[in-house]
Amino acid sequence: MIPPDLLLGAYAEGVFPMAEGGELSWFSPLRRGVIPLDAGFHVPHGLKRAIKKRPFEVRWNQDFRATMEGCAERVETWIDPTIVESYCLLHRLGYAHSVECYDEEGLQGGLYGVALGKVFCGESMFSRKTDASKIALVALVTELRVRGFELLDTQWMTSHLRNFGGVEIPREEYLQRLRRALGPLDGGFHPPRLGPGR
Repeated sequence: MIPPDLLLGAYAEGVFPMAEGGELSWFSPLRRGVIPLDAGFHVPHGLKRAIKKRPFEVRWNQDFRATMEGCAERVETWIDPTIVESYCLLHRLGYAHSVECYDEEGLQGGLYGVALGKVFCGESMFSRKTDASKIALVALVTELRVRGFELLDTQWMTSHLRNFGGVEIPREEYLQRLRRALGPLDGGFHPPRLGPGR
């Protein structure tokens, strides 16, 4: 596994790992994807209608491992066993969180990421049924706003995330925003509260 202190220290410097061809690589993109937590966050009208129908029950941190495994269910994935075990340990330590969407047939989608200071670093998301990951994202943004978070990092930008108001910013700007959102670390990392009842 990646030692938790190494992994958290990397996030604090704007760096994150991905597994490629059986080897671990570290990234700090020149153009960083972020989703605004203010009025810049946009929920498409069709998704608003879907949310009103409440197709899923949204839960936090009920099955973090299953959420990671759902995210890894694709032809090409950067989530290997080392990544899974490393982030499951971060979850047990209170730093990694999952937002999950369930219906009567079980887990249908969700996302996971790492929370540090007032920053949430989104790692991956998946859907087995329509809109499951999107509804998880809306739930995440709602929670981050309530908790006073300042930065939602998506690492890379996609057309899917642009639909929610996601933008790319230069690495230097991202690092400046990251430092402000982390605030003073007081000599160490402290897991922030996230999710109902946490």
